[in-house]
Amino acid sequence: MNIRFYNARILTLREDETFEITEGELWVKNDRIIYVGDGEHPTDILIALGGEPICWEREIDCGRNLLMPGFKNAHAHTYMTFLRSFADDLPLQDWLYQYCFPMEEKLTPENIRPMQVLGIMEYLTCGITASFDMGYFPQVYAEVASGCGFRTVQVSGVNSFGGDIRQVEENYLKVNEISDLASFMVGFHAEYTTKLELMEQIAKLAQKYHSPLFVHNSETAREVRECKERYGKTPTQLTDELGMYEYGGGGYHCVYFEDPDFEIFKKRGLTAVTCPASNLKLASGIAPLKRFVDEGISLAIGTDGPASNNSLDMFKEMFLASALAKVREMDAECISADRILYMATVGGARAMQLSDCDCLAAGKKADLILIDLKQPNMQPENNIVKNLVYSGSRQNVLMTMVNGRILYENQKFSIGVEPEDIYAEVGGIIRRMK
Repeated sequence: MNIRFYNARILTLREDETFEITEGELWVKNDRIIYVGDGEHPTDILIALGGEPICWEREIDCGRNLLMPGFKNAHAHTYMTFLRSFADDLPLQDWLYQYCFPMEEKLTPENIRPMQVLGIMEYLTCGITASFDMGYFPQVYAEVASGCGFRTVQVSGVNSFGGDIRQVEENYLKVNEISDLASFMVGFHAEYTTKLELMEQIAKLAQKYHSPLFVHNSETAREVRECKERYGKTPTQLTDELGMYEYGGGGYHCVYFEDPDFEIFKKRGLTAVTCPASNLKLASGIAPLKRFVDEGISLAIGTDGPASNNSLDMFKEMFLASALAKVREMDAECISADRILYMATVGGARAMQLSDCDCLAAGKKADLILIDLKQPNMQPENNIVKNLVYSGSRQNVLMTMVNGRILYENQKFSIGVEPEDIYAEVGGIIRRMK
């Protein structure tokens, strides 16, 4: 579909990894951005069009609202919508073993589908255009997401309680062939759920396919303490010595890091994905974001799953990531709004190997959102980037586009299903599972 956005303010990325806001137009042809500019220079326009006239199927007056890259949810368990508000006010280990795992054993390839659609719907309302997912039945989620037009990258969540290395390899090969909207990386759930032999197999598989590897890492003090009791090493040291990061990757949470862990992440070019709301709700702790920034380590932001969050809202995560970093260091200057917004967009895209989806520029994928700047919470416009991080809300998301398709606009979905049908289906499945 060929769409012209005009009368827009456009968030673009500078070479120094900060943002600037320009005014003008953005043109989409099929799944790509073909032009970002003021629309007033004929030579640039002819180059963008390849010398051919273009027939616009839609021309959207943005009303001087903001076009920006979609948020990338860099750690999620989308299927866990069915456990939202099911088991709250518990520490991680009790929550996971006593409530989540027993319910997850009842999941099937069929009953998980509407739960995944429900999560995608929530992503779209929050301006999230891609999720970095760890869950059950990866081929099913790839099909569901692609069917909705949503982009997803998945990572294996295999552990010693379920799955084996053959399944991981099969998912790697099959998911990466399903759609250009779906991809898969090697990974595993966590050190504390996975025996050494399986971890060694995972490392070899990542090396075989030159895959980045991601894993839950140092989420709680208990996790790190018990890993050191078992192996004499932190989870980061152990996974690195097993050869898991030959082709990059990173870790989810990364709350309890020791000096060698930072050194490993820096040396290997790994990404730390912070999940502030989940870490707060499970009383896991506050990640040392300032130290990661000071060390030059890449950062991204994830919501974690809707069972531990309980929402999938990147605006909430941005505010918490910033505010918690400041109070942890007792330093209001320790991390800027620009850096937080970068983590939620560019940082996540690059962690997910979505280099074509990281910013708004000609040649990039058309994964973008339109933000309403005329709501009270976005006024006055002293600093639009800071408004996004500190006062922005899902109520400001007017439109979400993925791969050149508008999937959500003015509170209506265009993903091939009706919201009421999904709500009824999910509710019925949960009642039968209890």
